[in-house]
Amino acid sequence: MDEFEFVVIGGGSAGYAGARTAAAAGLRTAVIDGGAELGGLCILRGCMPSKTLLESSHRYRVLRRASEFGLEANDIGFNARAIIERKRRLVSEFADFRRGQLEDGRFELIRGKAEFLDAHTVRILLREGGMRDVRAKTFLLSTGSVVATPAVPGLSDPEVWTSDDILDSESLPESLTVLGGGPVALEMATHCQALGVRVVLVQRSPQVLKGSDPDAAAALVDGLRHGGMEIILDTKLKRVARSAEGWETVIEHAGAEVSLVSAKILNALGRRASVEGLDQAGIEIRNGRVATGPDQRTSQNHIFAAGDVCGPLEVVHVAIQQGEIAARNAARLLREAGETPETIDYRLRLFAVFSDPQFATVGATESELRESGIPFRSASYPFADHGKSLVMGETEGFVKLIVHADSREILGGTVVGPCASELIHEIVVAMRFRATAADLAETPHYHPTLSEIWTYPAEELIDAGASPH
Repeated sequence: MDEFEFVVIGGGSAGYAGARTAAAAGLRTAVIDGGAELGGLCILRGCMPSKTLLESSHRYRVLRRASEFGLEANDIGFNARAIIERKRRLVSEFADFRRGQLEDGRFELIRGKAEFLDAHTVRILLREGGMRDVRAKTFLLSTGSVVATPAVPGLSDPEVWTSDDILDSESLPESLTVLGGGPVALEMATHCQALGVRVVLVQRSPQVLKGSDPDAAAALVDGLRHGGMEIILDTKLKRVARSAEGWETVIEHAGAEVSLVSAKILNALGRRASVEGLDQAGIEIRNGRVATGPDQRTSQNHIFAAGDVCGPLEVVHVAIQQGEIAARNAARLLREAGETPETIDYRLRLFAVFSDPQFATVGATESELRESGIPFRSASYPFADHGKSLVMGETEGFVKLIVHADSREILGGTVVGPCASELIHEIVVAMRFRATAADLAETPHYHPTLSEIWTYPAEELIDAGASPH
């Protein structure tokens, strides 16, 4: 039986980060990946394909607005198949690069599906046939997540789209009902609506992006509605079924049963952690995910986890950081030197949605600060009163800063509006160095730029008389 010091199960972003970190630390490492393709969710069915499609639809949206800027763009159109072909080409290039990284000899790559026989042994059903047993002193679980399908009548019909389907469809329907209010739902709804699809987005909660500040979520909904999207909040999904017109979605809303008819339905109700094959390892599963501490250790001292399988944030840069921390802590454990393990810090928690308008946030929300009893002040400023935004014709949304009520250190920031996914990084850097509102306000910003909008809430928060929360 083969024995390793560090075995990674799952070769996506978290798994590869853990494997290269462990190999660099001198650990004899193996990566087990049973997917039909190498690359992981981000490359194959997540970040990169979705943003590629959104780039095409964004450029089409710009062409449609040409007359607002005194320009003529007549007889414009799009080729859905060509958009998908571009996506496939780029994803193939990304995946080829990751495959090369996984196969470059720093660690052993084993292609197959792993299942624990005990806490130190896995059996691998090899893709080329046969089985192989492997033992390891430490493990990293990075098995990711899969599309979740709630127990709603009709929702499991194979003709109901998931994100995997819409990302590879060479044609678009005339109308689409999108179920969900998270990033996948919002981004795919944005993509389709920009290309002329009649979109209805149905969300169970009273707001989209559950957990975000209500004012930011409301501004995002206002912007999407202004762009022509129909959004129905605070609903209960009753059933879906095929109809003569395509598909019928029945929801309960405002005390009444409502029927929505569209050509297609997209199930974007979230994903669940892929925890199959872990039963014999004795690992605690909590709320459907592998439970980990801040050192990425599971309930088994020698088994670590990173990425979507453990959460709490389903974003790539966090998964990579978790994988690296897990590998370094595994090396510490094997050295048996009694070293203090490294832990992850979510103070700079960063999140973005590439909808139209975009949404981005970093740090704490107002509700989190209230719950923790931390005194804070906040201030916002609208894009509709900002010079560069007016020039660009992008006036939806606002920026918001949150600071500590006493020290005025920046604790969080939110953008709903143009280039939000880029603008938020100014606040990430400011928070990284624990800047105050005064530090930000006094930092030169060129005029006219989108970035200078941050100086307005920062200046307001310098005032000692600003109302605390």
